[in-house]
Amino acid sequence: MLEIKNLQSSINEKNVLKGLNLNVNPGEIHAIMGPNGSGKSTLASVISGNEDHEVINGDIRFMGESILDYSPEDRARAGIFLSFQYPVEIPGVSVSNFIKTSVNEIRKSRGLPQIKANELLKAMREKLDLLSMKSEFLSRSLNDGFSGGEKKRNEIFQMSMLNPTLAILDETDSGLDIDALKIVANGVNKLKSSSNSFIIITHYQRLLNYIKPDFVHVLSDGEIVKTGGAELALLLEENGYDNIVD
Repeated sequence: MLEIKNLQSSINEKNVLKGLNLNVNPGEIHAIMGPNGSGKSTLASVISGNEDHEVINGDIRFMGESILDYSPEDRARAGIFLSFQYPVEIPGVSVSNFIKTSVNEIRKSRGLPQIKANELLKAMREKLDLLSMKSEFLSRSLNDGFSGGEKKRNEIFQMSMLNPTLAILDETDSGLDIDALKIVANGVNKLKSSSNSFIIITHYQRLLNYIKPDFVHVLSDGEIVKTGGAELALLLEENGYDNIVD
């Protein structure tokens, strides 16, 4: 599904990713962990097409095709979703209108007609129930006045409605209390299937108590320096990054 080869990138003339390799197959959950400044969020940004980052070498292939020349919008239409570490507030744009526009844009790119209003509302209510969210969310301005936990749950709600092939969660657990963490994790677990995949970027093992990764990768100085199973996250929790990286 996703194949990254020797990926090197820079921002503001500073090299960040320095030859990163990663393969993600359908149905897999990959956790990316590492100390601050190791390149975790940069990796998410480069995969999703953030134009502030320059790819200076390597390739990113998604569903068999190189996407280096794809715009962020084209990557989203192709099935890549990024849950932001700091979701943007958009006053005046309701959650329901944002979802409607996003869903119909993806349908249009696939040659499908716009979704009927009653079908969309039914789908949104089902996903809200899945995430233990109230229907009042739909009429609120996107992330405007939302608590940190509400913003993160809203990101997962958007993901559930767009049904991406590859979802990248960039520190979705940041700032969440234990109840909100469980709700977000439950949503991810229920959305996981044999045909989609997740990349979960996190500092902490606690999220992985509720979402079991198939692979855990340790990122250091722009490269993946160690890969293991879910037990690697526990090892990091116990011993820190220094002992693993060294």
